[in-house]
Amino acid sequence: MIELVGRALVAMGAIVLMLGVVLVLVGRFAPSGRLLPGDIVIRRPGFTFYCPLATMIVVSLLLSGLMWLVSYLRR
Repeated sequence: MIELVGRALVAMGAIVLMLGVVLVLVGRFAPSGRLLPGDIVIRRPGFTFYCPLATMIVVSLLLSGLMWLVSYLRR
């Protein structure tokens, strides 16, 4: 039981590490926060609306592909 918890903690740590690396790279290559053309930004005095539409689509496709790969390899 304790070995299972240890493995889960190591897996979560690896995921957090990868997420941190991705965030550092995004901050380095897109310091304004805009990643792709197609992201919607509306600026008004005292109000800013930001909808990363194109980024959400790309991230969704990448995560779908990753999940497909994981399920394919687990067979």
